[in-house]
Amino acid sequence: MEIRLLVTFEKVAAVLSFTQAAAELKYAQSSVTSQIRALESSLGVQLFDRLGSHIRLTEAGDRLVPYARQIIELSEEARAAVVGTEEPSGTLTVGTMESLTSYRLSPLLELFHHRYPGVRLSMRPTLGDETRQALRQGTYDVGFLMERETEHAGLEVTLLAEEPLALVAAPGHPLAGTAVSTADLVHEPLLATEPGCAYRDLFEEELNTRSAEPVSFMEFGTIEATKRAAAAGLGIALLPAVTVAEELADGRLVALPWEPPFTLRTQLAWRSGKRLPAHARLFVEQARKLVAEQG
Repeated sequence: MEIRLLVTFEKVAAVLSFTQAAAELKYAQSSVTSQIRALESSLGVQLFDRLGSHIRLTEAGDRLVPYARQIIELSEEARAAVVGTEEPSGTLTVGTMESLTSYRLSPLLELFHHRYPGVRLSMRPTLGDETRQALRQGTYDVGFLMERETEHAGLEVTLLAEEPLALVAAPGHPLAGTAVSTADLVHEPLLATEPGCAYRDLFEEELNTRSAEPVSFMEFGTIEATKRAAAAGLGIALLPAVTVAEELADGRLVALPWEPPFTLRTQLAWRSGKRLPAHARLFVEQARKLVAEQG
């Protein structure tokens, strides 16, 4: 079995699309199809069922996936060991989220850009379940999570930090400076980013325990838009404290005295059993160091 055929097979198995695999591998789709047929011919088995415009792994294909990944990872490790380059290099696909990319990771990205130019970072914005699924499938090499749980099936996790949250509103809000309970919040105008974000979903769950009817949010999609809406007096929002530190410091927002009954933890994860190449281990180490320094 040729390594390049296994690389193509692993990519198609991860995304279950010849078209998407071709785009990510920078091949013509016909080349991807030919390589999969060549691999099937050499093994004497069918690896994918073709169902119209969709494909799925056969039992044989499903059994081949972990072996293909191990062979590819060992090949990359062997190449790095033989070449013996002092400079880390390689592509790293990273699942991340707006709250981390915009407010925590800039120093990390700058570090890799200037000190490790051979490492090509591809940042993919996704949330929770989508990030975990992409890691399990091998679409992402590593991924940042901000979750209450720290154990995730099929993934190895390194805990980076607890992530404080702040309930914010415009200056002069009636609840500012007073003791605030969850029951006080259920009838307030609520602002939020999209569903699927752990802190928004947990906040909604908590509010619904104190409300006779399901609470509703005015959704703004991004943290920046949500902050601006809160500062304009449109309602209150629960956001990671790091994302509103500047606005709280200059008085554009105020923090309401409400303590969330849940704790979120920022984590970095990768597929269980995956041999992280040197440049990926370096990324994990530097991310851990950076977040620790940020407090």
